[in-house]
Amino acid sequence: MNQRTLILIKPDGLKRRLSGNIIQKLENKGLNIVALKLVKVTEEMAKRHYSVHENKPFFNDLVRYITSDPVVAMIMEGKNAIAVVRNLVGATDGSKAAPGTIRGDYSISIDKNIIHASDSEESYNHEGPIFFNANEIYPFSYGDENLF
Repeated sequence: MNQRTLILIKPDGLKRRLSGNIIQKLENKGLNIVALKLVKVTEEMAKRHYSVHENKPFFNDLVRYITSDPVVAMIMEGKNAIAVVRNLVGATDGSKAAPGTIRGDYSISIDKNIIHASDSEESYNHEGPIFFNANEIYPFSYGDENLF
């Protein structure tokens, strides 16, 4: 089943110049970019994005960090994209993420863990519109969809 998922390369990933490596890893798996841009996340956007954590003690830290510098925002599409991306991303705590995953290879902490990826279709439906308007998403049709 084709799905879409929101991916954010967080400020630490951008500062460390890992965007290209991360995008390549996702594309190499067979996922397709249908939206991509550099975004300076506003406080309002961050609060909407992290609203599920609003009453948790780390909420303000999440908002402060994601708004500290730009992020690379993208929507990727592909067969079972949400599960595929979550497997590629690895455990939330980079120090516990498996080698070969994005966090396992590039992160050693839980607070600066390089990347965000939607964890469900419900999450994608909530998060996607925070970062992209419908006219910024281009359905995948620029190549052979049967390569993978």
